[in-house]
Amino acid sequence: MHIDTNDEFAAGFDPQMLMEDALAQAAEFSWLPTAINKWGAGVWESRAYLRYVSANNPNQPASRRQLKTSVTIHHRVLGMVVLDILQGDIIGGIEFVDRLE
Repeated sequence: MHIDTNDEFAAGFDPQMLMEDALAQAAEFSWLPTAINKWGAGVWESRAYLRYVSANNPNQPASRRQLKTSVTIHHRVLGMVVLDILQGDIIGGIEFVDRLE
């Protein structure tokens, strides 16, 4: 399922909105600002999840999607945001917990 591109939240989301909070709340991940600056449009898989890396074969030996950890950030507008961190310090996707149905 892909989110409607007319969704106001999806259309107005700018990854740069997370930069300041990522720096303040996840200082141990000093590479996060660089990764955030590299984000493109991504693919909205649902109202609550924006994917940046293909979801094919997650956590399988030949997959680019090898989950390393998750980082939770609390944003004053976006609410609780969980960044899926993949091996190689790549952000695989963003979950907007407050938008879960």
